[in-house]
Amino acid sequence: MKEKPGSGCRRTATMLEDAMGFADEHLTPLVDAGLGNSAYLVDLGDGRALAVDASRDLRALREAADRCRLAVAFAADTHLHADFLTGALQLAADDGATVLASAAGHRAFPHTALGDGDEVDLGGLTLRALATPGHTDEHLSFLLLDGSRVLGVFTGGSLIVGSAARTDLQGADRAEELARAQYRSLRRLTELPVATEVWPTHGAGSFCSAPPGSERTTTIGAEKRANDLLAAPDEDAFVARLLGSLGSYPAYFARLAEVNRHGPALLAGAPGLKPLTPARLRALLADGAYLVDARPVTEFAAGHVPGAVSNALRPAFATWTGWLLPPDVPLAFVLGPGQDPDELAWQAAKIGYDRLAGQLDGGMEAWRADGGPAETIGLVAAGRIGDRPVLDVRQDEEFAAGHLPGAAHTELGDLAADGHEIRDGTVVMCGHGERAMSAASLLARRGSRDLAVLVGGAPDWVKATGRPLEGDR
Repeated sequence: MKEKPGSGCRRTATMLEDAMGFADEHLTPLVDAGLGNSAYLVDLGDGRALAVDASRDLRALREAADRCRLAVAFAADTHLHADFLTGALQLAADDGATVLASAAGHRAFPHTALGDGDEVDLGGLTLRALATPGHTDEHLSFLLLDGSRVLGVFTGGSLIVGSAARTDLQGADRAEELARAQYRSLRRLTELPVATEVWPTHGAGSFCSAPPGSERTTTIGAEKRANDLLAAPDEDAFVARLLGSLGSYPAYFARLAEVNRHGPALLAGAPGLKPLTPARLRALLADGAYLVDARPVTEFAAGHVPGAVSNALRPAFATWTGWLLPPDVPLAFVLGPGQDPDELAWQAAKIGYDRLAGQLDGGMEAWRADGGPAETIGLVAAGRIGDRPVLDVRQDEEFAAGHLPGAAHTELGDLAADGHEIRDGTVVMCGHGERAMSAASLLARRGSRDLAVLVGGAPDWVKATGRPLEGDR
Protein backbone atom coordinates (compact mmCIF):
# COMPACT_ATOMS: atom_id res chain seq x y z
CA MET A 1 0.00 0.00 0.00
CA LYS A 2 1.12 3.51 -0.76
CA GLU A 3 0.42 6.44 1.44
CA LYS A 4 -0.79 9.59 -0.27
CA PRO A 5 2.07 12.10 -0.19
CA GLY A 6 1.59 15.42 1.51
CA SER A 7 -0.77 14.24 4.24
CA GLY A 8 -0.23 16.36 7.32
CA CYS A 9 0.11 15.47 10.99
CA ARG A 10 -0.79 18.81 12.52
CA ARG A 11 -3.47 18.65 15.18
CA THR A 12 -4.85 22.08 15.85
CA ALA A 13 -8.12 22.89 17.54
CA THR A 14 -8.88 25.55 14.95
CA MET A 15 -8.79 22.98 12.17
CA LEU A 16 -11.52 21.01 13.89
CA GLU A 17 -13.72 24.05 13.48
CA ASP A 18 -13.02 24.31 9.77
CA ALA A 19 -14.77 21.55 7.83
CA MET A 20 -13.26 22.64 4.52
CA GLY A 21 -9.70 22.17 5.77
CA PHE A 22 -10.22 19.06 7.84
CA ALA A 23 -9.22 16.45 5.27
CA ASP A 24 -6.00 18.23 4.31
CA GLU A 25 -4.73 18.27 7.87
CA HIS A 26 -6.42 15.36 9.61
CA LEU A 27 -7.14 12.62 7.08
CA THR A 28 -4.52 10.37 5.48
CA PRO A 29 -5.73 8.19 2.58
CA LEU A 30 -3.71 4.98 2.28
CA VAL A 31 -4.04 3.69 -1.27
CA ASP A 32 -3.53 0.05 -2.20
CA ALA A 33 -3.04 0.50 -5.94
CA GLY A 34 -3.02 -3.23 -6.61
CA LEU A 35 -6.48 -3.87 -5.19
CA GLY A 36 -7.72 -0.39 -6.10
CA ASN A 37 -8.78 0.44 -2.55
CA SER A 38 -8.23 3.20 -0.01
CA ALA A 39 -8.07 2.93 3.76
CA TYR A 40 -8.15 6.07 5.88
CA LEU A 41 -6.39 7.22 9.03
CA VAL A 42 -8.18 10.08 10.78
CA ASP A 43 -6.35 12.23 13.32
CA LEU A 44 -8.91 12.88 16.05
CA GLY A 45 -6.98 15.84 17.45
CA ASP A 46 -5.95 14.38 20.80
CA GLY A 47 -3.24 11.89 19.91
CA ARG A 48 -5.72 9.18 18.94
CA ALA A 49 -6.86 8.06 15.52
CA LEU A 50 -9.69 6.36 13.68
CA ALA A 51 -8.87 3.80 11.00
CA VAL A 52 -11.50 3.11 8.33
CA ASP A 53 -11.49 -0.06 6.18
CA ALA A 54 -7.97 -1.00 7.17
CA SER A 55 -6.47 -4.03 5.45
CA ARG A 56 -4.71 -6.90 7.17
CA ASP A 57 -1.57 -5.40 5.64
CA LEU A 58 -1.18 -2.59 8.17
CA ARG A 59 2.30 -1.46 7.19
CA ALA A 60 1.37 1.88 5.64
CA LEU A 61 -1.22 2.64 8.30
CA ARG A 62 1.22 1.96 11.13
CA GLU A 63 3.91 4.02 9.44
CA ALA A 64 1.54 6.98 9.11
CA ALA A 65 0.32 6.61 12.70
CA ASP A 66 3.86 6.38 14.07
CA ARG A 67 5.03 9.38 12.09
CA CYS A 68 2.12 11.44 13.35
CA ARG A 69 2.45 9.99 16.88
CA LEU A 70 -1.08 8.65 16.85
CA ALA A 71 -2.56 5.69 18.68
CA VAL A 72 -5.33 3.91 16.77
CA ALA A 73 -8.31 3.98 19.11
CA PHE A 74 -11.11 3.02 16.68
CA ALA A 75 -11.22 0.74 13.63
CA ALA A 76 -14.38 1.04 11.52
CA ASP A 77 -15.35 -1.29 8.65
CA THR A 78 -17.99 -0.14 6.19
CA HIS A 79 -18.83 -3.69 5.10
CA LEU A 80 -17.72 -7.31 5.05
CA HIS A 81 -14.96 -6.98 2.52
CA ALA A 82 -14.74 -9.55 -0.25
CA ASP A 83 -11.44 -8.40 -1.73
CA PHE A 84 -9.17 -8.20 1.31
CA LEU A 85 -9.01 -9.35 4.90
CA THR A 86 -9.88 -6.71 7.45
CA GLY A 87 -7.16 -5.31 9.70
CA ALA A 88 -9.66 -4.17 12.33
CA LEU A 89 -9.30 -7.31 14.42
CA GLN A 90 -5.50 -7.00 14.38
CA LEU A 91 -5.78 -3.35 15.46
CA ALA A 92 -8.04 -4.44 18.31
CA ALA A 93 -5.57 -7.11 19.43
CA ASP A 94 -2.38 -5.07 19.07
CA ASP A 95 -3.54 -1.53 19.80
CA GLY A 96 -6.69 -1.99 21.87
CA ALA A 97 -8.79 -0.34 19.16
CA THR A 98 -12.56 -0.52 19.40
CA VAL A 99 -13.99 -2.18 16.30
CA LEU A 100 -17.01 -0.40 14.79
CA ALA A 101 -19.12 -2.36 12.32
CA SER A 102 -22.65 -3.09 11.19
CA ALA A 103 -24.86 -5.06 13.57
CA ALA A 104 -26.43 -6.67 10.49
CA GLY A 105 -23.06 -8.23 9.66
CA HIS A 106 -23.27 -10.57 12.69
CA ARG A 107 -19.52 -10.60 13.13
CA ALA A 108 -18.32 -13.36 15.42
CA PHE A 109 -15.75 -11.31 17.32
CA PRO A 110 -16.02 -8.43 19.82
CA HIS A 111 -17.14 -5.18 18.20
CA THR A 112 -19.47 -2.25 18.69
CA ALA A 113 -22.47 -3.23 16.59
CA LEU A 114 -24.06 -0.25 14.85
CA GLY A 115 -27.38 0.31 13.14
CA ASP A 116 -28.77 3.16 11.10
CA GLY A 117 -28.43 6.46 12.95
CA ASP A 118 -26.25 5.12 15.76
CA GLU A 119 -23.49 7.48 16.83
CA VAL A 120 -20.07 6.94 18.39
CA ASP A 121 -18.34 9.66 20.37
CA LEU A 122 -14.75 9.75 19.13
CA GLY A 123 -13.74 12.35 21.70
CA GLY A 124 -14.82 15.66 20.19
CA LEU A 125 -15.82 14.30 16.81
CA THR A 126 -18.77 11.99 16.16
CA LEU A 127 -19.17 9.07 13.79
CA ARG A 128 -22.75 8.44 12.66
CA ALA A 129 -23.72 5.19 10.92
CA LEU A 130 -25.89 5.41 7.81
CA ALA A 131 -27.41 2.20 6.47
CA THR A 132 -26.50 2.11 2.77
CA PRO A 133 -27.13 -1.44 1.56
CA GLY A 134 -26.47 -2.41 -2.03
CA HIS A 135 -22.86 -3.41 -2.41
CA THR A 136 -23.56 -5.75 0.53
CA ASP A 137 -26.67 -6.25 2.65
CA GLU A 138 -25.09 -4.92 5.83
CA HIS A 139 -23.22 -1.98 4.30
CA LEU A 140 -22.81 1.16 6.39
CA SER A 141 -21.51 4.56 5.43
CA PHE A 142 -20.00 6.66 8.22
CA LEU A 143 -20.71 10.35 8.53
CA LEU A 144 -17.95 12.24 10.35
CA LEU A 145 -19.30 15.18 12.33
CA ASP A 146 -17.86 18.04 14.34
CA GLY A 147 -20.89 18.97 16.37
CA SER A 148 -23.58 19.59 13.76
CA ARG A 149 -21.06 20.31 11.00
CA VAL A 150 -20.53 17.57 8.41
CA LEU A 151 -16.82 16.99 7.79
CA GLY A 152 -17.22 14.16 5.29
CA VAL A 153 -18.60 10.70 4.71
CA PHE A 154 -16.86 7.34 4.36
CA THR A 155 -18.89 5.58 1.69
CA GLY A 156 -17.06 2.26 1.35
CA GLY A 157 -18.63 0.50 -1.61
CA SER A 158 -21.73 2.66 -1.90
CA LEU A 159 -21.12 6.00 -3.66
CA ILE A 160 -17.67 5.94 -5.28
CA VAL A 161 -15.95 8.28 -7.72
CA GLY A 162 -18.00 8.23 -10.90
CA SER A 163 -20.02 5.14 -10.07
CA ALA A 164 -21.23 2.76 -7.35
CA ALA A 165 -19.75 -0.57 -6.35
CA ARG A 166 -21.04 -3.84 -7.78
CA THR A 167 -24.13 -5.54 -6.37
CA ASP A 168 -23.63 -9.13 -7.52
CA LEU A 169 -21.30 -10.37 -4.79
CA GLN A 170 -24.20 -12.17 -3.08
CA GLY A 171 -24.91 -14.04 -6.30
CA ALA A 172 -26.35 -13.18 -9.69
CA ASP A 173 -29.85 -13.99 -8.44
CA ARG A 174 -29.68 -11.07 -5.98
CA ALA A 175 -27.84 -8.56 -8.16
CA GLU A 176 -30.96 -6.66 -9.25
CA GLU A 177 -32.47 -6.60 -5.76
CA LEU A 178 -29.26 -5.15 -4.33
CA ALA A 179 -28.91 -2.74 -7.25
CA ARG A 180 -32.29 -1.31 -6.30
CA ALA A 181 -31.08 -1.02 -2.71
CA GLN A 182 -27.96 0.71 -4.04
CA TYR A 183 -30.17 3.19 -5.90
CA ARG A 184 -31.93 4.15 -2.67
CA SER A 185 -28.64 4.35 -0.77
CA LEU A 186 -27.09 6.70 -3.29
CA ARG A 187 -30.17 8.88 -3.30
CA ARG A 188 -29.88 9.09 0.47
CA LEU A 189 -26.23 10.08 0.32
CA THR A 190 -26.88 12.79 -2.28
CA GLU A 191 -29.17 14.50 0.22
CA LEU A 192 -26.03 15.53 2.12
CA PRO A 193 -24.72 19.08 1.50
CA VAL A 194 -23.05 19.41 -1.90
CA ALA A 195 -19.72 20.41 -0.30
CA THR A 196 -19.58 17.17 1.71
CA GLU A 197 -16.33 15.33 1.07
CA VAL A 198 -16.80 11.70 -0.02
CA TRP A 199 -14.15 9.19 1.01
CA PRO A 200 -14.83 5.85 -0.74
CA THR A 201 -12.98 2.61 -0.17
CA HIS A 202 -13.20 1.23 -3.69
CA GLY A 203 -11.51 3.15 -6.49
CA ALA A 204 -9.94 2.75 -9.90
CA GLY A 205 -8.45 -0.71 -10.31
CA SER A 206 -10.90 -2.37 -7.93
CA PHE A 207 -12.78 -5.40 -9.20
CA CYS A 208 -15.58 -4.30 -6.88
CA SER A 209 -16.34 -2.10 -9.88
CA ALA A 210 -14.93 1.37 -10.23
CA PRO A 211 -14.34 3.25 -13.48
CA PRO A 212 -10.79 4.17 -14.50
CA GLY A 213 -9.41 7.46 -13.30
CA SER A 214 -6.90 8.98 -10.93
CA GLU A 215 -9.28 10.57 -8.43
CA ARG A 216 -10.06 8.51 -5.35
CA THR A 217 -12.03 11.04 -3.31
CA THR A 218 -14.79 13.36 -4.40
CA THR A 219 -17.66 15.49 -3.11
CA ILE A 220 -21.41 15.09 -3.18
CA GLY A 221 -21.67 18.04 -5.55
CA ALA A 222 -19.08 16.64 -7.96
CA GLU A 223 -20.89 13.30 -8.12
CA LYS A 224 -24.22 14.99 -8.75
CA ARG A 225 -22.65 16.74 -11.70
CA ALA A 226 -20.62 13.92 -13.22
CA ASN A 227 -21.70 10.47 -11.98
CA ASP A 228 -23.49 8.70 -14.82
CA LEU A 229 -25.46 6.50 -12.43
CA LEU A 230 -26.83 9.51 -10.58
CA ALA A 231 -27.89 10.95 -13.93
CA ALA A 232 -30.16 7.97 -14.58
CA PRO A 233 -33.73 9.26 -14.98
CA ASP A 234 -35.29 6.63 -12.73
CA GLU A 235 -34.60 3.51 -10.69
CA ASP A 236 -34.98 1.09 -13.59
CA ALA A 237 -32.50 3.03 -15.69
CA PHE A 238 -30.08 3.14 -12.75
CA VAL A 239 -30.33 -0.62 -12.30
CA ALA A 240 -29.80 -1.26 -16.01
CA ARG A 241 -26.72 0.98 -16.11
CA LEU A 242 -25.18 -0.51 -12.97
CA LEU A 243 -25.77 -4.15 -13.89
CA GLY A 244 -24.65 -3.50 -17.45
CA SER A 245 -21.28 -2.23 -16.20
CA LEU A 246 -20.38 -5.34 -14.21
CA GLY A 247 -17.60 -7.57 -15.44
CA SER A 248 -16.11 -10.65 -13.82
CA TYR A 249 -14.45 -10.61 -10.43
CA PRO A 250 -11.72 -12.73 -8.80
CA ALA A 251 -12.64 -16.18 -7.53
CA TYR A 252 -11.40 -15.46 -4.03
CA PHE A 253 -14.11 -12.82 -3.50
CA ALA A 254 -16.52 -15.71 -2.92
CA ARG A 255 -14.85 -16.72 0.35
CA LEU A 256 -13.31 -13.66 2.02
CA ALA A 257 -16.52 -12.03 3.26
CA GLU A 258 -17.26 -15.04 5.42
CA VAL A 259 -13.68 -15.11 6.69
CA ASN A 260 -14.12 -11.47 7.68
CA ARG A 261 -17.39 -12.29 9.41
CA HIS A 262 -15.65 -14.81 11.66
CA GLY A 263 -12.49 -12.73 11.92
CA PRO A 264 -9.24 -13.47 10.08
CA ALA A 265 -6.44 -15.23 11.93
CA LEU A 266 -4.28 -12.82 13.90
CA LEU A 267 -0.67 -12.45 12.79
CA ALA A 268 1.98 -12.93 15.45
CA GLY A 269 4.46 -11.03 13.30
CA ALA A 270 5.25 -10.11 9.74
CA PRO A 271 4.70 -12.95 7.27
CA GLY A 272 7.77 -14.12 5.41
CA LEU A 273 9.27 -16.78 3.18
CA LYS A 274 11.74 -19.32 4.49
CA PRO A 275 14.46 -20.64 2.17
CA LEU A 276 13.88 -23.94 0.36
CA THR A 277 16.58 -26.19 -1.05
CA PRO A 278 15.94 -27.68 -4.48
CA ALA A 279 15.44 -31.07 -2.82
CA ARG A 280 12.86 -29.68 -0.40
CA LEU A 281 11.07 -27.92 -3.26
CA ARG A 282 10.87 -31.19 -5.21
CA ALA A 283 9.36 -32.91 -2.18
CA LEU A 284 6.76 -30.17 -1.74
CA LEU A 285 5.77 -30.31 -5.39
CA ALA A 286 5.48 -34.10 -5.21
CA ASP A 287 3.07 -33.65 -2.29
CA GLY A 288 0.81 -31.30 -4.27
CA ALA A 289 2.22 -27.84 -3.54
CA TYR A 290 2.03 -25.19 -6.25
CA LEU A 291 5.11 -23.34 -7.44
CA VAL A 292 4.59 -19.66 -8.27
CA ASP A 293 7.30 -17.89 -10.24
CA ALA A 294 7.19 -14.19 -9.36
CA ARG A 295 10.00 -13.09 -11.67
CA PRO A 296 9.41 -10.71 -14.58
CA VAL A 297 7.98 -12.17 -17.77
CA THR A 298 11.28 -12.13 -19.65
CA GLU A 299 13.06 -14.13 -16.94
CA PHE A 300 10.25 -16.69 -16.73
CA ALA A 301 10.26 -17.06 -20.51
CA ALA A 302 14.00 -17.75 -20.56
CA GLY A 303 13.73 -20.67 -18.16
CA HIS A 304 11.50 -21.85 -15.35
CA VAL A 305 10.77 -24.92 -13.26
CA PRO A 306 8.36 -27.17 -15.18
CA GLY A 307 4.80 -26.72 -13.92
CA ALA A 308 5.45 -23.32 -12.34
CA VAL A 309 2.69 -20.71 -12.59
CA SER A 310 3.89 -17.29 -13.68
CA ASN A 311 2.59 -14.38 -11.60
CA ALA A 312 5.03 -11.49 -11.77
CA LEU A 313 5.45 -9.57 -8.52
CA ARG A 314 3.73 -6.25 -9.19
CA PRO A 315 0.83 -4.29 -7.66
CA ALA A 316 -1.71 -6.76 -9.11
CA PHE A 317 0.09 -9.79 -7.67
CA ALA A 318 -2.46 -10.34 -4.88
CA THR A 319 -5.44 -10.17 -7.24
CA TRP A 320 -4.07 -12.82 -9.57
CA THR A 321 -2.88 -15.00 -6.71
CA GLY A 322 -6.44 -15.10 -5.43
CA TRP A 323 -7.89 -15.65 -8.90
CA LEU A 324 -5.52 -18.33 -10.20
CA LEU A 325 -4.31 -20.36 -7.23
CA PRO A 326 -6.11 -22.63 -4.78
CA PRO A 327 -6.25 -21.31 -1.20
CA ASP A 328 -5.86 -24.67 0.52
CA VAL A 329 -2.51 -25.95 -0.77
CA PRO A 330 1.02 -24.85 0.13
CA LEU A 331 2.59 -22.30 -2.20
CA ALA A 332 6.29 -22.16 -2.95
CA PHE A 333 7.91 -19.33 -4.86
CA VAL A 334 10.74 -18.46 -7.19
CA LEU A 335 11.97 -14.87 -7.00
CA GLY A 336 14.63 -13.05 -8.94
CA PRO A 337 17.48 -10.83 -7.77
CA GLY A 338 16.25 -7.69 -6.05
CA GLN A 339 12.67 -8.87 -5.57
CA ASP A 340 11.31 -8.42 -2.04
CA PRO A 341 10.04 -11.65 -0.44
CA ASP A 342 8.42 -9.67 2.39
CA GLU A 343 6.31 -7.69 -0.10
CA LEU A 344 5.21 -10.92 -1.74
CA ALA A 345 4.29 -12.47 1.63
CA TRP A 346 2.25 -9.42 2.65
CA GLN A 347 0.39 -9.37 -0.66
CA ALA A 348 -0.54 -13.01 -0.14
CA ALA A 349 -1.48 -12.49 3.51
CA LYS A 350 -3.87 -9.61 2.87
CA ILE A 351 -6.12 -11.93 0.83
CA GLY A 352 -5.82 -14.88 3.18
CA TYR A 353 -3.04 -16.95 1.60
CA ASP A 354 -1.12 -18.03 4.68
CA ARG A 355 0.16 -21.43 3.55
CA LEU A 356 3.44 -20.11 2.19
CA ALA A 357 5.97 -22.92 2.06
CA GLY A 358 8.92 -20.67 1.22
CA GLN A 359 11.11 -19.55 -1.67
CA LEU A 360 13.69 -21.43 -3.68
CA ASP A 361 17.00 -20.48 -2.08
CA GLY A 362 19.30 -19.19 -4.80
CA GLY A 363 16.53 -19.06 -7.37
CA MET A 364 16.77 -20.66 -10.79
CA GLU A 365 20.56 -20.64 -10.68
CA ALA A 366 20.48 -22.96 -7.67
CA TRP A 367 17.83 -25.13 -9.31
CA ARG A 368 19.91 -25.62 -12.45
CA ALA A 369 23.09 -26.18 -10.44
CA ASP A 370 21.31 -29.01 -8.64
CA GLY A 371 20.40 -30.62 -11.94
CA GLY A 372 16.85 -29.38 -12.07
CA PRO A 373 15.16 -29.25 -15.49
CA ALA A 374 13.92 -26.00 -16.99
CA GLU A 375 11.34 -25.15 -19.62
CA THR A 376 10.96 -22.05 -21.77
CA ILE A 377 8.09 -20.11 -23.34
CA GLY A 378 8.86 -17.99 -26.37
CA LEU A 379 8.28 -14.26 -26.68
CA VAL A 380 6.93 -13.02 -30.01
CA ALA A 381 7.15 -9.48 -31.32
CA ALA A 382 3.91 -7.91 -32.51
CA GLY A 383 4.87 -8.03 -36.18
CA ARG A 384 5.96 -11.68 -36.17
CA ILE A 385 2.81 -13.57 -35.21
CA GLY A 386 2.19 -14.65 -38.79
CA ASP A 387 -0.62 -17.17 -39.11
CA ARG A 388 -0.25 -18.65 -35.63
CA PRO A 389 -3.51 -18.90 -33.64
CA VAL A 390 -3.97 -16.14 -31.03
CA LEU A 391 -5.63 -16.38 -27.63
CA ASP A 392 -6.53 -13.07 -25.99
CA VAL A 393 -6.91 -13.39 -22.19
CA ARG A 394 -7.92 -9.81 -21.36
CA GLN A 395 -11.20 -8.93 -19.66
CA ASP A 396 -14.34 -8.99 -21.80
CA GLU A 397 -14.59 -5.20 -22.05
CA GLU A 398 -10.96 -4.93 -23.14
CA PHE A 399 -11.45 -7.54 -25.84
CA ALA A 400 -14.65 -5.89 -27.07
CA ALA A 401 -12.92 -2.53 -27.34
CA GLY A 402 -10.48 -3.88 -29.93
CA HIS A 403 -8.77 -7.21 -30.66
CA LEU A 404 -6.67 -8.92 -33.29
CA PRO A 405 -8.76 -10.28 -36.19
CA GLY A 406 -9.65 -13.92 -35.62
CA ALA A 407 -8.33 -14.04 -32.06
CA ALA A 408 -9.96 -16.46 -29.68
CA HIS A 409 -10.92 -15.05 -26.31
CA THR A 410 -11.08 -16.44 -22.80
CA GLU A 411 -10.57 -14.26 -19.73
CA LEU A 412 -7.54 -15.31 -17.71
CA GLY A 413 -9.70 -15.92 -14.65
CA ASP A 414 -11.95 -18.28 -16.62
CA LEU A 415 -8.96 -20.01 -18.12
CA ALA A 416 -7.79 -20.92 -14.64
CA ALA A 417 -11.14 -22.38 -13.70
CA ASP A 418 -12.48 -24.25 -16.71
CA GLY A 419 -9.69 -26.60 -17.77
CA HIS A 420 -9.57 -24.89 -21.16
CA GLU A 421 -7.08 -26.33 -23.63
CA ILE A 422 -5.82 -24.72 -26.82
CA ARG A 423 -3.96 -25.68 -29.96
CA ASP A 424 -0.22 -26.17 -29.76
CA GLY A 425 1.65 -23.19 -31.18
CA THR A 426 -0.82 -20.60 -29.91
CA VAL A 427 0.33 -17.05 -29.18
CA VAL A 428 -1.19 -15.79 -25.93
CA MET A 429 -1.71 -12.05 -25.48
CA CYS A 430 -3.03 -9.49 -23.01
CA GLY A 431 -2.29 -5.79 -22.55
CA HIS A 432 1.39 -5.93 -21.67
CA GLY A 433 2.43 -9.55 -21.15
CA GLU A 434 2.05 -10.45 -17.47
CA ARG A 435 -1.45 -11.92 -17.75
CA ALA A 436 -0.57 -13.66 -21.00
CA MET A 437 2.43 -15.36 -19.38
CA SER A 438 0.25 -16.47 -16.47
CA ALA A 439 -2.16 -17.97 -18.99
CA ALA A 440 0.61 -19.65 -20.98
CA SER A 441 2.06 -21.17 -17.81
CA LEU A 442 -1.34 -22.59 -16.83
CA LEU A 443 -1.83 -24.03 -20.31
CA ALA A 444 1.66 -25.53 -20.28
CA ARG A 445 0.83 -27.27 -16.98
CA ARG A 446 -2.06 -28.94 -18.83
CA GLY A 447 0.10 -30.12 -21.68
CA SER A 448 -0.11 -27.41 -24.35
CA ARG A 449 3.14 -27.06 -26.25
CA ASP A 450 5.04 -24.56 -28.39
CA LEU A 451 3.25 -21.65 -26.78
CA ALA A 452 4.44 -18.07 -27.10
CA VAL A 453 3.52 -14.77 -25.47
CA LEU A 454 3.04 -11.54 -27.39
CA VAL A 455 5.42 -8.78 -26.35
CA GLY A 456 3.12 -5.81 -25.72
CA GLY A 457 -0.54 -5.64 -26.65
CA ALA A 458 -3.06 -4.85 -29.35
CA PRO A 459 -1.80 -1.28 -30.03
CA ASP A 460 1.69 -2.68 -30.64
CA TRP A 461 0.25 -5.09 -33.22
CA VAL A 462 -1.52 -2.22 -35.00
CA LYS A 463 1.69 -0.20 -35.06
CA ALA A 464 3.75 -3.13 -36.34
CA THR A 465 1.31 -4.32 -39.04
CA GLY A 466 -0.66 -1.22 -40.01
CA ARG A 467 -3.85 -3.29 -39.80
CA PRO A 468 -6.96 -2.32 -37.84
CA LEU A 469 -8.36 -4.15 -34.85
CA GLU A 470 -11.76 -5.75 -34.73
CA GLY A 471 -14.17 -4.70 -32.02
CA ASP A 472 -17.75 -4.34 -30.95
CA ARG A 473 -17.39 -0.68 -30.11
